[in-house]
Amino acid sequence: MRVCFVGDSFMAGVGDDTCLGWPGRLCAAARRIGHGVTPYCLGIRRETSADIAARWHGEAKLRLPDGLDGRLVFAFGANDCTLDEAGRLRVSCDRSLSHVEAILAQAICWRPTLMIGPLPVSDEPLIDARIRLLSESLAPLCAKLGVPYLPVFDAMVGCEAWNREAAAGDDTHPNAGGYAALAEIIGAWTAWRAWF
Repeated sequence: MRVCFVGDSFMAGVGDDTCLGWPGRLCAAARRIGHGVTPYCLGIRRETSADIAARWHGEAKLRLPDGLDGRLVFAFGANDCTLDEAGRLRVSCDRSLSHVEAILAQAICWRPTLMIGPLPVSDEPLIDARIRLLSESLAPLCAKLGVPYLPVFDAMVGCEAWNREAAAGDDTHPNAGGYAALAEIIGAWTAWRAWF
């Protein structure tokens, strides 16, 4: 099974001294119990839902050729909720939801697909409030499309390792412990486990 993990800096594991992030840990755990999985991490720092909508299919198609078992996991949204250099919101919640709907509608017609909710940035309460709203708004959208959705915002806001490591780093990204905690939550998710 080939799995493309598409998203932003949290998907890329920024801040993790082991360079595994959560997708690396998730797939390593699957391999340890005998599942043949090849992960492709397609995370890019600072990318919004608009950026991901423009690139995801071309990048995933190169890695998931016809005839092979390929899957898609999306996780992004925090960057949409930040401000640009001029102090303007990068992507409104409505536009974010429109991008996600377009991405997922195309994805589910092609490959089995999962969606993970956006993650907190820890250092900015107003940004986190917008991220929480986006996370909550994604649930009914994913339900309408039939895409399994896992909100992780509240769990990571309350995660000691995530918060401690982010504070010790760039105030946004955790280190290995935070990503390990996130990987454990996703690894226990019924929709992820059903793939194996």
